[in-house]
Amino acid sequence: MASVEIRDVRKAFGSTQVIHGVNIGINDGEFVILVGPSGCGKSTLLRMIAGLENISGGEIRIGERVVNDVPPKERDIAMVFQNYALYPHMTVADNMAFSMKLRNAPKSEIQARVSKAAGILGLEKLLDRYPRQLSGGQRQRVAMGRAIVRDPQVFLFDEPLSNLDAKLRVQMRTEIKELHQRLKTTTVYVTHDQIEAMTMADKIVVMHDGIVEQMGAPLELYDRPANLFVAGFIGSPAMNFVKGKIRAGAQPSFESDGGGVFPLTTAPQGSDGQPAVYGIRPEHFQLSAAGLPAEVVVVEPTGSETQVVAKIGGQELVCIFRERITAGPGETIRIAPDPNLVHLFDAQSGNRMS
Repeated sequence: MASVEIRDVRKAFGSTQVIHGVNIGINDGEFVILVGPSGCGKSTLLRMIAGLENISGGEIRIGERVVNDVPPKERDIAMVFQNYALYPHMTVADNMAFSMKLRNAPKSEIQARVSKAAGILGLEKLLDRYPRQLSGGQRQRVAMGRAIVRDPQVFLFDEPLSNLDAKLRVQMRTEIKELHQRLKTTTVYVTHDQIEAMTMADKIVVMHDGIVEQMGAPLELYDRPANLFVAGFIGSPAMNFVKGKIRAGAQPSFESDGGGVFPLTTAPQGSDGQPAVYGIRPEHFQLSAAGLPAEVVVVEPTGSETQVVAKIGGQELVCIFRERITAGPGETIRIAPDPNLVHLFDAQSGNRMS
């Protein structure tokens, strides 16, 4: 196992800059997830760690070694791809053993490692099958087994669950997390799914347009997003944003552009009249007789909770309640945002206000 250091790394394709001076420290044994929308640079960064893309500037270290010019096969990493990349003419056992055969490892060592990896992943009864005889989840396990057999310093995962159905994705999330807890191998995982990031990572790196917007523990990003982008990306459904102005005084409040008045516990010093964005997560509303009157637009019951789209002062807000809601479209309910869980962002910069 080894740490990974990404220091001022840049990448350009011709005159187009796609990675802009990224700095990320990954501790030995840490599970780090790079998350962001399509085109943010997360897969490009992963491929640079793997050596599949040259870097245009900066430095990448695996352990104590700078690997900028080290070929992929000599970096002591193992990569699991989105499309499994299994050899169709080889059995599961042969697919898992292939990299070790290329290194001319002793046959007894190959058999021992394949057997151990198969045991970890529940593949013992599938070793003689071919990829065409496997389900999507089983193929992904084989791809993971091939990585485990190599016993690398670092695992790299490039959106490995994207081709699986929803139920299988949840199952495989758990299996990958359990695998990491068992092996303690440094892991860098790329996904666009923030639920995967929240449930699996020790540390999340949120990327956008080739830069790191924020880096930290999952709940740290959820509780204290650094800016509007992170606030809107982390959490599902996304945080509600209301544009307006701060009203500081004996009873601070936030006045939306549509005329709605939202509660605040405190206002930043000197912020009276300052344009801002009021952020409140859907799950931080509650039904209250003393709440704000809101017109119901859509009600979406899911069984365990009810998602409601309601309108206050012309602003549509998504709310999640544990209660069953009997109100229909056009009716009025009273909702109260928890003022202790409100986020304020500067209207111009988008950064969090202290």
